[in-house]
Amino acid sequence: MSSSKVASMHDAIATLVRDGDSVAIEGFTHLIGFAAGHEIIRQGRRDLTLARLTPDLIYDQMIAAGVARKLIFSWLGNPGVGGLGAIRRRTETATSAPGGRDGLLPRLELEEYSHFGMVGRYTAGAANLPFYPLRSYFETDLPKANPLIREVASPYGDGVVYAVPPLKPDVTIVHAQRADAAGNTQVWGLLGCQKEAAFAADRVIVVVEELVDEAVVRADPNRTIVPGLIVDAVVVEPFGAHPSYVQGAYDRDNRFYLEWDGITKDENALQRWLREWVYDLDGRAAYVDKLGVERVTSLRPGTAPSGSVDYGRYE
Repeated sequence: MSSSKVASMHDAIATLVRDGDSVAIEGFTHLIGFAAGHEIIRQGRRDLTLARLTPDLIYDQMIAAGVARKLIFSWLGNPGVGGLGAIRRRTETATSAPGGRDGLLPRLELEEYSHFGMVGRYTAGAANLPFYPLRSYFETDLPKANPLIREVASPYGDGVVYAVPPLKPDVTIVHAQRADAAGNTQVWGLLGCQKEAAFAADRVIVVVEELVDEAVVRADPNRTIVPGLIVDAVVVEPFGAHPSYVQGAYDRDNRFYLEWDGITKDENALQRWLREWVYDLDGRAAYVDKLGVERVTSLRPGTAPSGSVDYGRYE
């Protein structure tokens, strides 16, 4: 029996996320680690390099809080709504440091790829490869904007391809439906590159809606995308991906995404939101209480059970 890796969100972030780290919070459309990002803000981490295919609201919030110096990404915006004001302001100019700190935050460094380029970077990092080859940068301007996207000759004589370097985050944070105490983590629904980002990282935190017995994981092993052997901490944080969704647990809070469009355009409004919803709360349970029973209940989905599979048993 493996020893338990269960920790509080506070302790996991305090132990495993350090100033100056590169941090990937991955999850595509759903399973976005808002609770983890808020704890990083709350603990005042600085000079982070944030990596993510689709930096949306959580990275806008983290960058507004002054935790990051650089962003590695392939698309950014408020999905279906608009832009991200904090990221835009930090990209265009140095900004006043939030929270009453002296001085200015420097302009945010940007390193941009395509989605496939980011997946290739994580894949190369996970496999300990020196680069990942791909063809999809022909007839684009990204290689001009990013000198790390480079042409290489195929060793098999069939022309030139582009290559991207491996991405090996210091910390990857993954939100999931469930895990056991050893960190064997199971996901269903739309997948992103959580597995690749986790295997590429030096340290891994998984945040889950539910902690289950090892027997539950063993009974349905194909849902395990992150094995416990690479996990450093398991955090049980129900509703920890709000306002994004968790397949089978709660729906996307579209109202929040619409409201954020107005908040992010105004730096003062954004800092007020951070004080009210992050700094002045001691954790996710307080956040959920503040949302209120009615709003939380409105996001609960109906049931849609999956078919069962008989794996067979031999005595």
